[in-house]
Amino acid sequence: MPETPSDTNPGTAPETFVLHGLEGPAEIRVDRWGIAHIEAGSLHDVFFLQGWNAARDRLWQIDLWRKRGLGLLAADFGPGYLAQDHAARHFLYRGDMDAEWAAYGDGTRDICAAFVAGINAWIALTRVEPDRLPPEFALLGTRPASWEPEDVVRIRSHALVHNALSEILRAQVLGRADAETDRLRADLEPPVDPGSLTGPDPRDVPLAACELYKLGTAPVSFEPARLQATLDEAPSWSRVTAQAEVVRRLADEGSNNWAVHGERTETGRPILASDPHRTQAVPSLRYLVHLRAPGLDVIGAGEPAVPGVSIGHNQDLAFGLTIFRADQEDVYVYETDPADPDRYRYGGGWESVVRVDERFAVKGCPDQHLALSFTRHGPILHQDHRRRRLVAIRSVWAEPGSAAYLGSLSYLRADTVDAFARSLSHWGSPAVNHVAADTKGDIGWFTAGLVPLRANWPGILPVPGDGRYEWQGFRDAAALPRAKNPAGGFVASANEMNLPKSFLAKGAPSIGHEWADGSRARRIRQTLSEQTRHGLADSAALQTDVLSLIAKRLCACLENLPATGDTGAALRLLSGWNSCLTAQSAPAALFELWWMTHLRPGILGRFAPDPDLRRLLLPGDLDRLV
Repeated sequence: MPETPSDTNPGTAPETFVLHGLEGPAEIRVDRWGIAHIEAGSLHDVFFLQGWNAARDRLWQIDLWRKRGLGLLAADFGPGYLAQDHAARHFLYRGDMDAEWAAYGDGTRDICAAFVAGINAWIALTRVEPDRLPPEFALLGTRPASWEPEDVVRIRSHALVHNALSEILRAQVLGRADAETDRLRADLEPPVDPGSLTGPDPRDVPLAACELYKLGTAPVSFEPARLQATLDEAPSWSRVTAQAEVVRRLADEGSNNWAVHGERTETGRPILASDPHRTQAVPSLRYLVHLRAPGLDVIGAGEPAVPGVSIGHNQDLAFGLTIFRADQEDVYVYETDPADPDRYRYGGGWESVVRVDERFAVKGCPDQHLALSFTRHGPILHQDHRRRRLVAIRSVWAEPGSAAYLGSLSYLRADTVDAFARSLSHWGSPAVNHVAADTKGDIGWFTAGLVPLRANWPGILPVPGDGRYEWQGFRDAAALPRAKNPAGGFVASANEMNLPKSFLAKGAPSIGHEWADGSRARRIRQTLSEQTRHGLADSAALQTDVLSLIAKRLCACLENLPATGDTGAALRLLSGWNSCLTAQSAPAALFELWWMTHLRPGILGRFAPDPDLRRLLLPGDLDRLV
């Protein structure tokens, strides 16, 4: 398999590899930006080489992703990682694998097998030529492990789903204050009055019920004390960051996308833009690649441990996504049998907790055997023997077809917006806003994901696990919100509440109630609506737009304040400011400092004087606070 440099990347000597498992000759050309352009004679070979090249570029990252997700860290890094392994295994897919593979459509199992074979081929090469290993392996004294195709799909805990932690926080806030105070933390759209619901006793869903979930979804850290921990010290590494910090991290991530119809563009062809605002990291969460084989020619960004791409384009169709904050989780509280704490009330009787004994390899120590605990709904997060209560979570992660972003394999060869829409029956997790545009001129917006049907509750608070609150299947993919070629000439999303009116009617089943602030979406729609003609430069400018509608609105409140002393100097600096958050702007720096460290804490302090309560409200619902 020859690998040759492109004309724009001179000085790189080509290499030739003979790879066991590759069916025919193939080529990887790496351009000056480091993007691999992979061409092969078959779908098997192109996905084989995608795995091979992802391992060549990102082996440390994907090996760590696999070991974290499967709960295998302690074998490499010692007892300080045992608790995280134990937590992670609670959230693996444990269902029927035939149903799992079938959920993504024809050929997915073969694609994942080829992709994993490519990863393993690179790993095999590093065993012969260890100099090809990333330096992190030598630094930490570990080696990469071989993969199975199931590893790609069984790991769920890296997907963004909602809203188990918020349910627990809401129960705690309502136990200390009221629904109006909780709106400062997370406003509800469509509106629901939590006070009208029969919520749990806050003592039955303590903040400790968040810990297993947080640990099972946490990134891996390498503090010296953790790496040097003994087996006796393993329990001390069972907690991660403070609850407010976890919620803040999730709340601060968001994305933008839009597609403009050709009738409103300079060229008469649609323009699509997609900008995922995920946390910057080294290495990046995303991985760019170009895949070309008979029947496939697609380029874009995916995740390095997953075959295909989820944001990009083929020869006929472009596609992008943002998170659609459908509610894909529920927290259940159970009463346990006074005669047997391993039984919980369900229906007219008692059911037994399922305990699964699993072996954990631990570096420098004997293997450890720990139990994983489940109810019929999912992993047990917390048990209080004194109060005779269990807390468990039900998540779409336990359902076939919810491996993150793997549903993108079904649309890589779609050639029209309509074909793209049909493919989304295979999309499970995370719930997203897709936008698409094709060379025929059509554009579309399509929400997708497994959205539970809740017949008798809105999913915003923990509920009894006794059988009264059960999912009634999932919404049909084609019945989720969507639009094709709307009258306005564009589609756009930015994680905002964007449910159409028909989904907001009284009695309509709940999809979700917690969204990102609407300022980004308002700014995008405002800009696109005002443009009579839209070009590529306009999309680039909108992706890098720094006008803050929040700043504009808040600064308007300052106009009648007395301009005296230091306050006067500050007001004069903000007076006439264009509300653009540029790095060189002194008013922007002042505004951010004022909002983050003075105004926002001041608002929260005004309505929640109790500091313990105030910590539960952080970082706060931006639209509601403003």
